[in-house]
Amino acid sequence: MRKISLFIAMSLDGYIADSKGGVDWLKGQGSEHENIDTYSEFVKNIDTILMGWNTYHQVVTELSPKEWVYDDFTTYVITHHERVSSEKIRFVNRNPVDLAKRLKKENGKDIWICGGANLIQQFVNEDFIDYYYITVIPTILGSGIRLFENARHEIKLRLLNTQSYNGMTDLIYIRR
Repeated sequence: MRKISLFIAMSLDGYIADSKGGVDWLKGQGSEHENIDTYSEFVKNIDTILMGWNTYHQVVTELSPKEWVYDDFTTYVITHHERVSSEKIRFVNRNPVDLAKRLKKENGKDIWICGGANLIQQFVNEDFIDYYYITVIPTILGSGIRLFENARHEIKLRLLNTQSYNGMTDLIYIRR
């Protein structure tokens, strides 16, 4: 059965975006040459992405307005906005966990919960994330959008791997 993975970066104090929703702080402490391409390794096992409207909107208006950077995947954008879907980008107005439960039963590679915080929180509250890939960025923001906010219950995890480079630390957990 397909696995559900969260792959995301956060500040040392637990934020995924600053107080204005910005992510320009998502970098290490030194040279880009010191970075390891964990993204390319991660997406080898992914063919489906779930993201919220705000994440989608930020990608297409700020981060990559000229090209859809997730063209190798089928992306489901969870939204109340009426939009016309394409083969690669599907706008859906439904419970994201119910959608993921349906997708898990279909053939394919794993499913990536890309963001944002509201969408992630729904999966955390249902304890429906199999793998947590979290990169800790060497920045303290002090405020912003928290990665984990008001979880309904405790979720115990087991550390599978860690890796550090350019001041950043990748943590990979699985549910116990």
